[in-house]
Amino acid sequence: MENIEFNFGEYHFSTDKNKMDILAIHDFLSNHSGWSNGIPIEKVELSIQNSLNFGVFHHNRQIGFARIISDFSTIAYLGDVYLLNDYRGKGISKKLMDFIMSHPNLQGLRRWILLTSTADWLYEKYGFEKIPNPEIYMELYNPNVYKNNK
Repeated sequence: MENIEFNFGEYHFSTDKNKMDILAIHDFLSNHSGWSNGIPIEKVELSIQNSLNFGVFHHNRQIGFARIISDFSTIAYLGDVYLLNDYRGKGISKKLMDFIMSHPNLQGLRRWILLTSTADWLYEKYGFEKIPNPEIYMELYNPNVYKNNK
């Protein structure tokens, strides 16, 4: 898949896996996210290798990230979305979502999946809705997986 990059003022956006700062991403996910606290760096590295990644950079420092897990035909899962606190409220999150939603390999999908407890207002702007029929959804969830695998 071809890498896509663009600038928005002082901010650089990229899908290039080689530009992702594994240590910065791991630090946020492991220590600040709330959804993957304690995740081992090896898991973060493997997830990046097996996903379509979207990085946000300011003066070559990674300040934001999101990744897509997809078959690029019918379904996509949007996960690990973050923007460091100091950069919020500047339109960067919206640009990141624009970048993701307009990616050429993610067009015409039947379903997008997102799990979030924050920023509903942002995702709703892109058509995400609360699950209308939650009774048909099932999950196998282990919230302690990173505690048990150290």
